[in-house]
Amino acid sequence: MRAIQFFDTTLRDGEQTPGVNFNTKEKVQIALQLEKWGIDTIEAGFPIASVGDFEAVKAIAKAVQKMTVTGLARCQKKDIDRAYESLKYARFPQIHVFLATSDVHMQYKLKMTEAEVLAAIKEHVSYAKTKFAKVQFSPEDATRTRKEFLLTAVQTAIDAGATIINIPDTVGYSNPTEYGALFKFLLANIHSSEEIVFSSHCHDDLGMATANALAAIENGATRVEGTVNGIGERAGNTALEEVAVALYIRKDFYQCESKIQLQETKRTSDLVARLSGISVPQNKAVIGGNAYAHESGIHQDGVLKNPETYEIITPQLVGVNTNSLPLGKLSGRHAFVTKMQELGYTLADEEIKPLFKQFKNLADKKKQVTDDDLLALVADQDRQAQTAFHLEQVQLQYVSNGHQGAIVSVKNSEEQIKVASAIGSGSIQAIYNSIDQIFSQQPTLVSYEITALTAGEDAQAQVRVVLECPKTKKRINGIGIDFDVLEASAKAYVQASGSLKNFSA
Repeated sequence: MRAIQFFDTTLRDGEQTPGVNFNTKEKVQIALQLEKWGIDTIEAGFPIASVGDFEAVKAIAKAVQKMTVTGLARCQKKDIDRAYESLKYARFPQIHVFLATSDVHMQYKLKMTEAEVLAAIKEHVSYAKTKFAKVQFSPEDATRTRKEFLLTAVQTAIDAGATIINIPDTVGYSNPTEYGALFKFLLANIHSSEEIVFSSHCHDDLGMATANALAAIENGATRVEGTVNGIGERAGNTALEEVAVALYIRKDFYQCESKIQLQETKRTSDLVARLSGISVPQNKAVIGGNAYAHESGIHQDGVLKNPETYEIITPQLVGVNTNSLPLGKLSGRHAFVTKMQELGYTLADEEIKPLFKQFKNLADKKKQVTDDDLLALVADQDRQAQTAFHLEQVQLQYVSNGHQGAIVSVKNSEEQIKVASAIGSGSIQAIYNSIDQIFSQQPTLVSYEITALTAGEDAQAQVRVVLECPKTKKRINGIGIDFDVLEASAKAYVQASGSLKNFSA
């Protein structure tokens, strides 16, 4: 059985999803869960991109113990130096250097000739090798690059010291037959005295990212790159959970294995969905809400007689519990802490106290507090802790067939409270108009989404908003979680407004 490495880029490529911005604490939390899931290499970020990215990569490098930690770098020495500084504390550091090789990128984006591109690859991969034992090179837009030039570029990188070659389908242009053949061609024609790891990196613009990644594995790739839940630019990336389960279920065909701990799949997916604000579609393969649901009478009959009639994946395989033991309002602190540990959280005393208080408040409102409710509480506390502005109070006046009124108070990090009131055609509009007055800005509300985190009339609500600054066009997302939809809506808008104000300032 061939060993397939899993390279996760949720925190780099995944964060390029419009409206998604993880803070450092959230990135470390995701990284630790990815390590528990069994990821071999995590692309922690693009260190040169911002101070925030640099600090996040450094924090992850210090936090994880088993995974290789990599940082992205262009073919520029300042990028490589910055990556080196951020990864100094990693037990297993790696750098990922890239340069575009397709005609359209060379002509219009890089404005470089083939000779200049090859020279840049040689110079910068060689330079990276002086700082890192593991160097990965990616010829960006490889699937639209002429095959012979692609081979030359890859060979140049290998000769310069790269031992990992990633072949990105940057714009989701390829198909399984073509993409698999490309790996076969490269593997048959490269020359190296060292073993070279070939990796796939696919985007889902034509809906073939997972299929393309599996085709690469069929044709010799030993590493797959992707993201949790397939998040990423445009239509997203290869969904790693789909590849992992496919390799397991069809090991008779692929004859491959990985280090992925499949029982941690659902928990990993839920964490990324909650912190990114990108909910998982009900019909999503492997981890969607309907993945193990059967409505057809014929299907139900078959499953009751033998689940294998219509289920090739058992819910338990990926960590979907068929039952749970929810906590209630009579549960004590010890039971609460034990449950949080079962869910994968080791909390400090200063974190437990406010979280337990929130739990008791929620338990007074709900009949049962489920695992999903608890995970939502943690995610909301982490989000609120990272913002300088907090919703203090919302007061509403409702009039049927008329304008609604809202009074909103917001507290900043210096404990100063500012209050504003406004009217609107609906309650949400009145709340948001009030918050706009508090922050003295008029952002564009690009997106407003409500998700029920659990089933039933007493479900907690998660509200995600995306705001855009009219001048800079910078987009910021905010997430609010609360038993009350209006409260959650206000929390999300305050969080996004505060971040937008900080960015504008």
